[in-house]
Amino acid sequence: MPPLESMPNPRRFFLKTGLPIILAAIAAGFAFYALLVWSSQQTDRVSIIRQERLVALVVSEMRTAIAHDQESVTVWDDAVNAVRSRASPEWIENNLGTWMHSYFGHDGAYILDPQDRPIYAFSGDSVVAPSTYEGIAPNAAPLVATLRAKLRISDKTDVAEKILTPGAADLSVIDGHPALVSVKPIVSDTGKIEQVPGSEYLHIAVRFLDGGFIEKLARDYLFEGLRFSWNDDHAAQEASYALDSASGRTIGYFIWEPYRPGSSVLASILPILAALLVTILIIIAVLIAILHRRSAKLQISEARLHHLALHDPLTGLPNRTLFNARLDQALDRLQRGKNMLAVLYLDLYRFKQVTDMLGHPAGDELIREFTDRLKKLTRDTDTVARIGGDEFAIVAADVTRKDINGLCERIIDTVRHPFDLYGNQIFLGISIGVTFAPTDGLERTELTRKADIALYHAKSAGRSRYAVFGKEMDTMLQARRGIEQDLRAALQADDQLQVHYQPIYSAAGRKITGAEALLRWRHPEKGWIAPDIFIPIAEEAGLIERLGERVLREACTRAMAWPITVAVNVSAIELRNPAYAKRVAKLFFSLGMDARRLELEMTESALTDNSGQCEENVKALREMGIRIAIDDFGTGFSSLSRLQRLDVDRIKIDRSFVKGFGTGNGDEAIVQAIVELARATALKTTAEGVETDAQATCLEEMGCDNLQGYLLSPPRPASEIDDLLGINPSSRSVEDVITTL
Repeated sequence: MPPLESMPNPRRFFLKTGLPIILAAIAAGFAFYALLVWSSQQTDRVSIIRQERLVALVVSEMRTAIAHDQESVTVWDDAVNAVRSRASPEWIENNLGTWMHSYFGHDGAYILDPQDRPIYAFSGDSVVAPSTYEGIAPNAAPLVATLRAKLRISDKTDVAEKILTPGAADLSVIDGHPALVSVKPIVSDTGKIEQVPGSEYLHIAVRFLDGGFIEKLARDYLFEGLRFSWNDDHAAQEASYALDSASGRTIGYFIWEPYRPGSSVLASILPILAALLVTILIIIAVLIAILHRRSAKLQISEARLHHLALHDPLTGLPNRTLFNARLDQALDRLQRGKNMLAVLYLDLYRFKQVTDMLGHPAGDELIREFTDRLKKLTRDTDTVARIGGDEFAIVAADVTRKDINGLCERIIDTVRHPFDLYGNQIFLGISIGVTFAPTDGLERTELTRKADIALYHAKSAGRSRYAVFGKEMDTMLQARRGIEQDLRAALQADDQLQVHYQPIYSAAGRKITGAEALLRWRHPEKGWIAPDIFIPIAEEAGLIERLGERVLREACTRAMAWPITVAVNVSAIELRNPAYAKRVAKLFFSLGMDARRLELEMTESALTDNSGQCEENVKALREMGIRIAIDDFGTGFSSLSRLQRLDVDRIKIDRSFVKGFGTGNGDEAIVQAIVELARATALKTTAEGVETDAQATCLEEMGCDNLQGYLLSPPRPASEIDDLLGINPSSRSVEDVITTL
């Protein structure tokens, strides 16, 4: 090769200047490429670590959730009595077995007696022989022994804040599935049932961690190709997480294909590096921008995962976990100040009937619309959370009792207005339980428990009510049990339960056209007890059918002597009994009564009976000639198509709408719509709760057919109805006929 000095200038320039630059560019390119490879690997490693931590968090939360699920049925006097007496296997099955499977998704449930012998077993989706427990006994026995020891010494040191009773749980292998096994004692919620520590009946719950759990985890947290494996056989591009029991034994592994943001970036820029090596400096700037965008995408993805872990995916509201954290923060601030904080528990009434009738998409839309209404009624500083299917909670700081009373009334009022779902006018109710800090405590678990008790009392008081927790509520629970016992005694007596009759008048002319039979209870010591108190108790205690039969028999006997129609309320519980129509027919036959003189009133809940038994009974009753009326129309799930299929005769407009006349809440428009609906379907209408002349006049102008209320007449004894109708009792009195029957 000639000396450089003798080469032509272009060549010499290339060898002296260009070649070093090219070599430097190539070296810089390789160095840059190596840097990119290293950074992508680090990014992928951080992403995988975060995903592994997320899996660990979900498994840990599942352990607490199962224990909480169990306590919804194990901390209960009725459960203690049921497993002790074993007199009602169906009750145990419905509440401690099938309920845990259908509502919480548990895959197995077992009950052990104080000698750790199985008395009940549920596996898969059906009841199995108690001896089936022997298959899981090797895995469950250590947990049972541990819990027994805790109970004997009343050890609650390892119990989480939201768990009420001690428990023992661990990962294990059940029936060839990785599973979480949780053991909880069945204990009294009131403390009135005496139990020797360590000798309680135990409830064992089994939740498989493969199958549906895997699918939900993959769906909710975006884990690609998530699967379970007994061995750590993950491929090079996959990640794994070991499921270890408390003893350190590895049960199996969760394996998935992790999201690798660094590798994605590198794959997208390799062609650019190869094509534009000569302009490496420009490419570096472009790649940095791309890397920045990819990093931002990763941050958005992580933020979304974090949001999903703390928020309800349907409404975007905080979930129970975030609600608890927010409440703890609010209580911490409250302890440093002097203001008041309120916790509200909300439960929608008849939401399940909407999903049964229109499907879950309609239920989702209803929840979203209710959420929008709720947000408009609360402040930006309030925490509004969805803690269950139709359960919500609110934390409101810096408030007064007057503020919360107003909020509850506004919530109840907004729910009273119909929800428009796919052309259906849906009417719901809501119950609200309220507790205050520091008045009712400064600890989260205590406040939420008391809010739950207040919610129970709100439900007991009737739909669309709210209740503020008070110390008397515990006393009220005891009083409720006393009323049940007294009601059973009243059914055996002859003079306590009486039937009164409230006349029904035509809107035009105000002539009496009928009377509604209403049950009244005169307690020998407590005096008159309102139906709103004892009727719900009768329904819960299984006494409503006996009460209903008693009222129906007496009302039919009275109707035979009156020239008007007698209306009798019939509960959805009675209509679900396949023998109800036959029972009514037998009564008519024994009395020789014309069925057209009777009108049976049922609530809208009968319209949403999934089994179809209510509908069959209504059809049979109408074939006898009995008239059918829908009571309290507009306060429940109103479906025109179901109304037409049931072929009813009358709609009774609920008193809450009549009471709202003149308040500006739009109740007049709702009633007008109901009347027009009735006219379009050839139905008669009766307005309940008419108390003023203005209400009566307005209803008459709207076209309402009949009126009922204290303006016209309160409920009266049968003898006063005789006087009102100008009827002279025969020599053989109606009371004698009733006694003979």
